[in-house]
This record gives sequence, structure tokens and C-alpha cells, in this order.
Amino acid sequence: MSADDLDKLYVEHLRTLAERTDRSLAAFGFDALVIQAGAPPTLFLDDQDYPYKVNPHFKAWVPITDNPRSLLIYRPGDKPRVLFHQPNDYWHKTPSLPNAAWTNAVEVVPMPDPSQAADAWAALGRVAFIGPAGSFDGVDANCLNHPELLTHLHYGRAVKTAYELECMRRANALGALGHRAALAAFRRGASEYEAHMRYLEACVQREEEMPYNNIIAYNEHAAVLHYQHLAREAPRSLRSFLIDAGAEYRGYAADITRTYAAFAGRFAELIGAMNTAQLRLCAEIVAGKDYREVHLTAHRILGDVMHQTGLTRLPGQDALERGVTGVFFPHGIGHLLGLQVHDVGGVMGSVDGVERTRPEGHPYLRLTRMLEPGVVVTVEPGIYFIDTLLAKAHATDKRELIDWSVVDELRPFGGIRIEDNVVVTGSAPENLTRDAFAKLAA
Repeated sequence: MSADDLDKLYVEHLRTLAERTDRSLAAFGFDALVIQAGAPPTLFLDDQDYPYKVNPHFKAWVPITDNPRSLLIYRPGDKPRVLFHQPNDYWHKTPSLPNAAWTNAVEVVPMPDPSQAADAWAALGRVAFIGPAGSFDGVDANCLNHPELLTHLHYGRAVKTAYELECMRRANALGALGHRAALAAFRRGASEYEAHMRYLEACVQREEEMPYNNIIAYNEHAAVLHYQHLAREAPRSLRSFLIDAGAEYRGYAADITRTYAAFAGRFAELIGAMNTAQLRLCAEIVAGKDYREVHLTAHRILGDVMHQTGLTRLPGQDALERGVTGVFFPHGIGHLLGLQVHDVGGVMGSVDGVERTRPEGHPYLRLTRMLEPGVVVTVEPGIYFIDTLLAKAHATDKRELIDWSVVDELRPFGGIRIEDNVVVTGSAPENLTRDAFAKLAA
């Protein structure tokens, strides 16, 4: 798809976003909407800022992700207006007004001083404001981050427009490039830090531009679900590599995980079985499916994998009922994906925000909605050897249901997670991640 075609999709995206916003504003008696892009907080006792992350509500309207304190003003029937922050500042480079083709769909005007911005909405009637705490001075507290309005907007955001889906395809393509480069570094015997740097280099993105902090985990580190360090030296023995790393395109995220074995054996065979299981679960991402059932199906399928591998002494359904699968698979099967990695609205049952409860005994599931066309989810089954969970299981009656000799054999490899980004369609699901890797291989 060409850049021109993408910008045509952007115009249609704005139209859909405006229709959703018009309904939400009318529902709560608002005449207009103002969104601040956000601003980075300053370090304690310092004059430097934390890395900046744009307000997702702002980047839903315009692909401006790197200019804090800008504002978006929308009144139903009017062209969206962007007050683009251009401070008179000789310490930093003043940002240039965007002049890409997409800007024809909005009005972009310079804003040297945000303190003067209130004049731009003074005559718009009752205005709803969305932004981080402290974004707006002197506005009615009842109009700032109005909870019911946000609920309406968050619920609709789960269904992606054609423009958003194309942005996420491109984010997955970038992520696939990074994954390939990081795997090559691992195969060369590079450290976690070096693999991470090769990832960024391949994506041509800075660390703060990533949608989340990359997880680059060798060996036992793969048992830490959100492993946050980057060892500067490679271990003497490379056994396994778990990489959970994404990318962004125009503010939309990819979230991809792969696991690799350094050599043949039981762990490599387990990765192969997990890959097959993961593809079975991806096929479950269809319209009308209750995502809670996908999660429980994941436990049944992974329970069978564990049983066939020799880890457990019960097949899937029995292992689920006895709580054995949760020893090795302690997180949810996935979540909504889009403007945020863990996109909002995952447990909403309706536009009014009524919560769809998680299955009993599964408190970490982030998504409980019914699936419908246009929704993008992650599918990320995992099997891990986490010391604290294993010790807890060993101290209970689950001890007799686990083969601890197999646990000891696999514990030095840390764990496995395989994660794809999947779109619900009117027919077969679209796997953005597998498609990206396939195109890269071709």
C-alpha cells in the first residue's frame, strides 16, 4: 500500500473517529473536545525530563507522537484543529509544522505559548478536556477526564479502522526486522544488551520510541515475565532466548514474542509443541467468540502439551481443574492492542463500561470481551519455570501431579512465550505477525 493510499485511509479514519466522538459528546452534553498531547514529568531534584509518551487519545486523531504540549480541538461538524507547540526556545530544536499529506485533513497552526491556548476554545460552549493531571488550569473539574465520556471512547477504540489496521501491519513489519536482527545476534553469541541494540538498529527507532521496554532474556532470565535488565556480557552457556519486543508506526503498536533454543533436546521440542498450540489458539480469534473461553482453551491445550512433554501427570482439562496449568502458565492469554500495548477497554461488556468478569482463579486476564470484526488482540501462551511458583506448588498437593525431574531439566532454560498480533475479521483471522515474518522471509 502506498503512502497516498494510507493517507486516504486516514481521512476515512478521521470520519469514523468523529462519528464516534460526536455520539459520545452528545451523550454527556458536551459541545466540543480538547485533548492535550501530554508532557513528560521532570526528574526529582533535576532539570531533565523523563522520556515522553504521547497521550493515546491525542495520537488517535493525528500521528504526532513527538511534540509534547500540543493540543487537539474538535467540535462536531468542524475540521479537527491542532495547536502545534512551537516554543521560542534556543536550548532545544524548535519542531517544524508537519507538512505530510495527512495534514490536509486537519488544520495545523503554531502555538508558541500554551498558556494562551484557552482563547481557542473559549467560544465553543461546554468543552470536555482529556489529558494528564495538570494539563489544564482553571477548567471545570467535571469536564476534565469525564469518566463516562472516557468509557464511551475507550469502548469504541477496540474496533480498529482500516487505517489503524494498516498502521499495525507496518508496526509488525518493523518488529519482524528487529526480531530477525536480535536472533542473529544471539546466534553469534552476543550479550542481551547487544541483541537489544541490534533490534533498535534494525527498526531504526530509539529506545524511547518503542511501545514498551524490550524483554531480551537469555536462559533462566526467561522465567521473569517482565525481565527488565540487559546483561552486558553473554553467559558462558547459551541455552535459550526469549525476546518480547515490538515497534510503533504512526503511534500504533506491535507486540511480538518469540523463544529459541540454542541446541536440540527436550526444550527445543517443547518450543515446537508450543508453536503448534499457539497457532491453534490463533485460529480461535473469530467474531462472536468469548475471549475468556480462548483463555481457558489455552490452559487445556497447554495442559496437554505439559502432559505430553512429561512435565505433568494429568491431561489438559484435569490439569486445569486441579490448578496445575497455572503453575507454569500464570498470565492471561492476551490483551487488546492498538494505540497502547495493553489497550484500554479490555474488560468492558458494553459502551456503558459494565465489566465482564474474569474466570474464577484467573485474575490476570486483561481481556474478557466478546470478539467482533476489527478488534486486534495478542495471543501469547507461555510455559515458564518460575522458582516462586514451583516452590509454592511443591508445598501443596500439586506436588504429586508434577514430574520434578523434568522440571529440573528444563528450569535452566527459563521458559517459553510465543506471541502474535491477530485481527478479528468477518471470516478467518488475520495474523499480522506471521504475515510480517513470512514477507520478510520471502
